[in-house]
Amino acid sequence: MERREGRVASLGEIIERNIELTTLDPVARGGFTQVPNFILRDGTLSLGAKVAYSMFLHFAWNNDSCFPGQDRLAQHMGMSVSRVNEYIKELEAAGLVDITRRGQGKTNLYRVHFAVKNKGVRKLRKS
Repeated sequence: MERREGRVASLGEIIERNIELTTLDPVARGGFTQVPNFILRDGTLSLGAKVAYSMFLHFAWNNDSCFPGQDRLAQHMGMSVSRVNEYIKELEAAGLVDITRRGQGKTNLYRVHFAVKNKGVRKLRKS
């Protein structure tokens, strides 16, 4: 680990940046989260599950890890905790996230998957 000013440097400080935003616009400065197209196009996922997945990506990419509490997710998504839990369970059932429960009073650890699920690929028959 590289140290900067007596502390461990973040990944963002170590990686050379080749793109700079030349704006003071607070919206642009706040960053963006990219969502894979296979998530956006998946008609079996609810809109809420897609938003929850994008929030996981937001936390993981911006903080080098993903462990937001359900209260925090609910606040960011503008929903109740119980509704957010439904969407997280939907993502888990779809195989898009794994959840490690770390105990009462602690946040869960979410492992976000990028693998496109293969839904009934047709086998080509040889003539």
